[in-house]
Amino acid sequence: MITPNEIKDKTERKYISFLQSLVEQRPFEKLIIRGDKSYTKSSLSEFEREIQQIHSHSKEKKGFGYTLEFQKVKTKHLGTQDLPISIYFDNEKEFLKFLGKENEVDSFKSNVEIILREFPELNDWIIKNPKKVIDNEDLWEGILKVCQYFKENPKPNLYIRELPIKVHTKFIERNQSIVKELLYVLIAEYTNTEVKEFEKRFYLKYAEPQIRFKVLDSAISEKFLSGIDDVAIPVSQFEKLDLPIKKVLIVENKTSLYTTLTLPKMNNTIAIFGSGFSVFNLKNVRWFENLKLFYWGDIDVQGFEILSQFRTYFPQTKSILMDKKTFDIYFEDDKGTPSKLSAKLKLTDEEQLLYEILKTNNWRLEQEKIPIDYVNKYFDKE
Repeated sequence: MITPNEIKDKTERKYISFLQSLVEQRPFEKLIIRGDKSYTKSSLSEFEREIQQIHSHSKEKKGFGYTLEFQKVKTKHLGTQDLPISIYFDNEKEFLKFLGKENEVDSFKSNVEIILREFPELNDWIIKNPKKVIDNEDLWEGILKVCQYFKENPKPNLYIRELPIKVHTKFIERNQSIVKELLYVLIAEYTNTEVKEFEKRFYLKYAEPQIRFKVLDSAISEKFLSGIDDVAIPVSQFEKLDLPIKKVLIVENKTSLYTTLTLPKMNNTIAIFGSGFSVFNLKNVRWFENLKLFYWGDIDVQGFEILSQFRTYFPQTKSILMDKKTFDIYFEDDKGTPSKLSAKLKLTDEEQLLYEILKTNNWRLEQEKIPIDYVNKYFDKE
């Protein structure tokens, strides 16, 4: 026999469709919860107890909630008995009081009215997402202010905290998910769907990645940078950098960048901290195209995968200090991070062979394990 908890669960599952009916302005229809049409237990006392449980939570007993409809049914063991074949709610008030949702629905109705007064075009979104209206019930005043601003200024070109909207400075950042959904509807034609980041998608300014590099030619640093040779600038500025550079060395790890402080001076050369797979930040540096590019990473599977990634942007890139000889000299039986990558990599035959060895054995030699004297001797030959 159906239990009070099962009645509650089945009633709650009808709540979302009820909210949708409110937005669609459909009148409340008698809401029916199906009961059992059979009873297989053989204990009369248990049967009576179960009937009593259901009845104790009904409108007849509590003064609100569901109404029970019984029908005489012939049971297997207890003969003919009255079974609750239908449990129903006569009206909206009974339904909501049973669920304890009266205040929540009052707030929902009020918010829906406010939203649609400002943006009638959000009607379909509300029908699909009534729960989100409730989840953000205390935020709609601010959310609508944000939406109104973007509707009037679809490409602000300002930082989020610069936007002249009378909300908390962190309001948009904290509520990006719901704001983003609404703006997809309200200003779809001004949305950059090719990017994921909120700021880029809605034409806001954003904090750019920094490119840090070391100028290894003192003549260049003196002439163009007032002697400064350790520099970090936004990627958009780096893309426009105009220095007489002929060679670029990309190093994978920050520790290895600090190592470049002791590298020998090299004419027309800079060393860049690539920050692992973040080398993608360099993919639009068009002045790289005619330069000699070198990549120096850990001798592990990720190091070669990053090298391969960088070569998709700049095919002329050569690896340095990532060879079998260096690995054999300084390997200390360190374990790496397993890779599940199966795609074909842009590696030379020698690099591919070492990559397979590293992948099979999960071996790793970090850049930092290679002595600086060995590194300097390598560059002295270059």
